[in-house]
Amino acid sequence: EDELKRLEKTRVKASVTVNNILSERGSAPVKESASLDQLMKRPQLSSEDIRQIDDTFAGLPLDVQRQVEIQCKYEGYLKRQESEVRKFKNLESIKIPPDMDYFEIPGLSTEIRTKLTEIQPVNLGQASRIAGITPAAISVLMVYVQRYGDNHSE
Repeated sequence: EDELKRLEKTRVKASVTVNNILSERGSAPVKESASLDQLMKRPQLSSEDIRQIDDTFAGLPLDVQRQVEIQCKYEGYLKRQESEVRKFKNLESIKIPPDMDYFEIPGLSTEIRTKLTEIQPVNLGQASRIAGITPAAISVLMVYVQRYGDNHSE
């Protein structure tokens, strides 16, 4: 974590040495400056290249360098995955009433209504894993389950 933060803050100025390394790897040159994490995120560059550019990084153990490289390169993907996991956990917590009549829900196709009626999922997470159930159908179902709960709690 400390090294990731340092890479974000450490800027490399455009130089012949840096730009030669970049051009050897088929990567665009640095025009003014770039942070080390921006350079690490470039698909053409690896931790080996960053070692040549930054002595502090070169002094780290190889396993730490490799982990930092993975974290940098896959940061966007990892954040999306974490978001999906949070969303999935949320869907698992939204219970579907056992007496839900799916044929009363506007916006669902007959095929989806039939599948939901046959399987009777206990929560939105389970419903989302049924083959053929679309994200749009889950959204419609979520709104309806919330309204259903509001109407039946009075």
